[in-house]
Amino acid sequence: MKAIGLSVAAAVLTAAAATFELAAGDRRAALYVPPGEPECVVLAARDLAEDVRMVTGLAARIVSRRAECAPHCVIVASLAHSRTLIEELDPDLAAGLKGKWEAFRIRLLAGVGSARSTLLIAGSDERGAIFGVYAFSERYLGIDPLYFWTGFEPPRRGTLRWKHVSLEADEPTFRYRGWFINDEDLLTEWRDGGGRRFIDYPYYHQVIHPEVMERVLEAALRLGFNLIIPSSFNDITNPPEEGLIRLAVRRGLHVSMHHVEPVGVSAFAFSNYWRRKGMSVPFAFHAQRAAFEEIWRHFAFRWAAYPGVVWQLGLRGIADRPFWHHDPEAPRTDEARAELISEAVQLQWRIVGEADSRPQPPATITLWMEGAEFNRRGLLHLPEAVTVVFADNTPGWKMQADFYQSPRQPGRTYGIYYHHALWSSGPHLVQAAPPWKTCEILEEAVKRQANYYALFNVANVREFVLGLEATAHMVRDLRRYEPYQWFRRWVQTRFPEAAREAERAYRDFFAAYEIDEQTGTPALLDGQTLAEGRRLLGRILKPEASITTPPTPRSEPLNRFFPSMRPVGSWTVPELIERCRRQRLRMESALRLAASAANRLKGYRREFLENNLLAQARILTGLLAWTESVAAAWQQRETDPKAAAASLRRGLEAFRQIREAQALAGRGRWRDWYRGDRKMNLDGAESQTRQALDLLQRGILSRHE
Repeated sequence: MKAIGLSVAAAVLTAAAATFELAAGDRRAALYVPPGEPECVVLAARDLAEDVRMVTGLAARIVSRRAECAPHCVIVASLAHSRTLIEELDPDLAAGLKGKWEAFRIRLLAGVGSARSTLLIAGSDERGAIFGVYAFSERYLGIDPLYFWTGFEPPRRGTLRWKHVSLEADEPTFRYRGWFINDEDLLTEWRDGGGRRFIDYPYYHQVIHPEVMERVLEAALRLGFNLIIPSSFNDITNPPEEGLIRLAVRRGLHVSMHHVEPVGVSAFAFSNYWRRKGMSVPFAFHAQRAAFEEIWRHFAFRWAAYPGVVWQLGLRGIADRPFWHHDPEAPRTDEARAELISEAVQLQWRIVGEADSRPQPPATITLWMEGAEFNRRGLLHLPEAVTVVFADNTPGWKMQADFYQSPRQPGRTYGIYYHHALWSSGPHLVQAAPPWKTCEILEEAVKRQANYYALFNVANVREFVLGLEATAHMVRDLRRYEPYQWFRRWVQTRFPEAAREAERAYRDFFAAYEIDEQTGTPALLDGQTLAEGRRLLGRILKPEASITTPPTPRSEPLNRFFPSMRPVGSWTVPELIERCRRQRLRMESALRLAASAANRLKGYRREFLENNLLAQARILTGLLAWTESVAAAWQQRETDPKAAAASLRRGLEAFRQIREAQALAGRGRWRDWYRGDRKMNLDGAESQTRQALDLLQRGILSRHE
């Protein structure tokens, strides 16, 4: 056994007697990352140095040579890149990491080299080392992994010294654990300067600012996620959009694509590509195979220049619709459509094999909408190496039928796609899925061999930090996770002076949602509530379209792929009013509890409760009251226009409550957070309400004349 100062055996045996000093007075331990480690490990070490600054006011030192790492030393290394060093420092620790995926060990060693004590943060690979750094920072320094998004400050201490440090994690329950930044209207508009996007769509006209994206990536890594889809409809040929991919890879994350952009090509990128060539090519794979093969190959080689790509395969249409939705010449039968998807995937897989030098690059196909139905019926024929990803069809409440009915093929890997957020039915501005519901779905995924991959739609991130933190613990170690105990600890840690009331407020808030009896899914999420109000307002604004009978359920073809996505569409107007009223009253009860809890809190604790619960509940309560008023006006518009106008004025009062809630959540650094509200478009709904009121008032005046 090679000696380093003391022998290794002596170093390990005397570790219990060592005292490790990270900070004391103006002294700071040194942080050392061996030269063979990738940049992402260095960046994590720099974050640790800054975390020390957050706690003590002075950052830890980062050194480039191990000889400078004294008298107290933090070594951050991975077995994949610094095997010899780790084996010398602690051979047993190294043996425990060998061959593992993203595992880490943190140990305190004594008398290593010139250092009196050494803290070793060792990962099995680079991401294991990164996760070890952040786990140490959270456990021993008190750094909230979501500190930027929650505002939580670590307790200030002048001295950071421990006699015992021990922390470890083995392989995670889910191999790939990712965030999908989707419907990111607030993130894109919050800060200008991210760059322009070229997209024929009402949203996403600028790119998320790089500094904002850095905060997103940091939060994902601190929580232990290892993959990200950095935006919707990302076009890697547009430099600002490619910059998002570059930032993610630099931090050590795997990168992937939206299921509507297989091999990185959305319908928008397709049009831009051919427009730059002076051509107009229809987005129709069945008629333009050569064009699709050319662009898929071009984009595949662009993406393959980055390490860690998890390829997305498939065939979808414009704006996340089935490919035949905007193509009248497409095949008419499900069998022919499924065969075309299968052919496209086989071609994409061959192209990926040409572009990606890895022996078997990871690739997925997300079974969304028609994909789920075709898979359930056994109509899809996919390469064996491609991971099949099952999707829920409501935000966190229910998996689609194919998840339960599709037999698992030997040798194939499976995963899930889960929505903390979902547009257009919501949630978008207001969270809905509690940790215990998410846990049910993830337990089912493990039970049904679908834990190779888990992708979470997180929209603009900020609204869903509770769900994301809970989910992080589940996907890392589901066996040890108990949702109600975890949630109770979360509340007690966040709001110690008002834990009991805050816990009741959150529980009542999540329980307030109306559940549709037929589908078992929440029926009045923010998007659903808004959509129903706007639909009825449209009938008031266009009297010629009004009908005296209740609206019928939607009959668009997509409904057969999502029978439970919008249950509210089958309700009569009186049912809608009553359901809104019941949910609103329950929400108001939760609001009173939350307000009482907030009054017992101070500083960042109070502000977080106001942002994460009070403001969100008030936004949804206002939307419910507005929809009640609009529905009442629709009923009254012909028999009593004066009463209908009064109902719309009540609806505008509800909007005042919504604006006050947005102002509450838009303080400090979050100023302008709602400036980018393009998806919900509350400005449009309020304007439409004023137009309808004006129409009714002018009708009332003409009657008096």
